[in-house]
Amino acid sequence: MAGTALDLIGNATLLEQATRGAGAATVDLFRKLGARVLTTARSFPANSSTDLFVAADLTTSEGCLTVAEAVRGQLRGVDIIVHMLGGSSSPAGGFSALGDSDWHKELDLNLFPAVRLDRELVPEMIARGSGVVIHVSSIQRLLPLPEATTAYAAAKAALSTYSKSLSKEVSPKGVRVVRVSPRWIETEASVKLARRLADEAGTDVEGGKKIIMDSLGGIPLGRPSSPAEVANLVAFLSSDRAASITGAEYVIDGGTVPTV
Repeated sequence: MAGTALDLIGNATLLEQATRGAGAATVDLFRKLGARVLTTARSFPANSSTDLFVAADLTTSEGCLTVAEAVRGQLRGVDIIVHMLGGSSSPAGGFSALGDSDWHKELDLNLFPAVRLDRELVPEMIARGSGVVIHVSSIQRLLPLPEATTAYAAAKAALSTYSKSLSKEVSPKGVRVVRVSPRWIETEASVKLARRLADEAGTDVEGGKKIIMDSLGGIPLGRPSSPAEVANLVAFLSSDRAASITGAEYVIDGGTVPTV
């Protein structure tokens, strides 16, 4: 590796959920580091000027195929895939409040897009003998919030297990697979969750944030992660500086997980 600075010069990258939060911060950083980044969302972001974008609904098989075809057409292949798509819209109220449709929505958003896109794109990495796949999971796979995110946590646990299995299969063929598991990130989506919890508890947004903090057992660092901090970790793991790292999970949680 030439030089001393981290760079991703020339790397063709697919990055999902890139219009806000940690996804947007990661796109900005990757481009600053020299990567060619194709982003995707359900609709074209109004404040974006890049032509490396495809509108698609990744919760569907058809949407994932559209993105895979755009990768081949616009990037001419891919060196790095960063699966950042995720979230939760399930109602609070514990396990009994979750119907089949809630479970399907969580799996369709948090698991199947990665499975489908990997199935389309990773074989090309294997044929070339190189590539990096980053699956963004969540510490909630270890610390689920039973009142609000049971289905989300279960879907992220499934994603982590799938990621580990994929790494064992493709790492001997030159493709690295790594997991990043954030804690609570201070994004618009997380504030929306705090507001929803606050409304249900009859308190304000700060009270909703405290509910999240208390449910996680507190954050020893004393604050949520920032989108930029998550982006920095993803960029490092995607780079040649992490060339011997595969099959591992990197937790960025401010000390929230209380076990070794």
